Amino acid sequence: MSPRPQPPAHSSPRQTGHPRAAAAWLLLVSIGLIALTMRGPFVAVAPVARALEGDLGLSAGELGLLTGIPVLCFALAAPLASLCARRFGAEMAVTLTLAGVLAGVLIRSLDGTAVVMLGTVVLGVAITVGNIAVPLIIRRDFTQARQGMAMGVYTAALNVGSFVTSVATAPLAAATGWRVALAASALFALVALMVWVAAVGVRRALRPEGAATASDHAAPRARRTGAVTVALAFGFGGQAFSYYGITAWLPSLLTDELGLSAAGAGAGASLFQIMAILGALGTPLLARYAGSRATVAALGILWLTVPLGLLLQPGLWALWSSLGGAAQGGGITFIFTAILTVARDQAAAGRMSAIVQGTGYGVAAIAPTLLGGIHSAAASWTPPLVAVLVAVIAFFAGTGAAVLLAARRR
Repeated sequence: MSPRPQPPAHSSPRQTGHPRAAAAWLLLVSIGLIALTMRGPFVAVAPVARALEGDLGLSAGELGLLTGIPVLCFALAAPLASLCARRFGAEMAVTLTLAGVLAGVLIRSLDGTAVVMLGTVVLGVAITVGNIAVPLIIRRDFTQARQGMAMGVYTAALNVGSFVTSVATAPLAAATGWRVALAASALFALVALMVWVAAVGVRRALRPEGAATASDHAAPRARRTGAVTVALAFGFGGQAFSYYGITAWLPSLLTDELGLSAAGAGAGASLFQIMAILGALGTPLLARYAGSRATVAALGILWLTVPLGLLLQPGLWALWSSLGGAAQGGGITFIFTAILTVARDQAAAGRMSAIVQGTGYGVAAIAPTLLGGIHSAAASWTPPLVAVLVAVIAFFAGTGAAVLLAARRR
């Protein structure tokens, strides 16, 4: 979590951290393309929800389950994803992710409620593997000075994929039907798979690799980083709860409180997503030149503007959406980069990532339902915003504690 590059304390046999220049840019492009496929497929459901409900006869509960399955998979399948990365190697794990996305979006585009649910589960599990494996690739193949930049590109591409999919799915569905619109994500996955194979080679992309020998000594190291892991898990829980809660309910809040049209409320949601790109790319630079503590403080303040701003000055919603968007993109970048920096080896990084992501996404899975229930019970948006405020404070406290613990550990 230091802003200055340091040599890793341990390296796996294949860890170089200095890929050739040509290989480095191709790998970075490949990581960006992979990230484009890892959020778009489940974001695509919301724009065609009414068509799905009508054609498949889905109840409101089934429709909610369809949108919530991927996040549940992120939480429940994180240990399995970490095991997959250790047993098969990070390269093949990424290949399995892209193949799973291809299969999942195609299955989900077929007829029948059970088939659509099955395809969504395949998607969720496949993307969970990628959530763990891609950061491991970044940790191993980029110097510590460049890991933040690579993670920023990865996080920014996640948000680009979400934004493009949310904007393009509805018009595409109107022209071709919801099945073709949902299956369109397969094109991104196919392109990403081809570039990925070109970046790492056919043999590395398709051949299983055993776990690194450094994992033999992982138990004592895991104990030494246990406190940092707990702090990061706490912080990511606050980050994920805030993000998924705001994503789910910001348009409704703006419509109810300010009387905005659907287009105006959608603009607020779009700002929240697209400004994450600036946060993801800017956070590594801020950490390098201002330090980790200043970065956590800046991200915490930006995040606080969302619940506090909407409570006190809702008319400035565009400003709060923009600042909060930058905070959510920067927050996930900072936490994931911190895991790569603190972990002693690849095996430890995989375990830490599984714990942090499993905890955070588990909390995130309940956010939309919990906030919606609070709103219905209170008939007001004030209590849900107070709940988001508490979650943002948890993000600030957890990441801040992780920074202090990591500094003491060094």
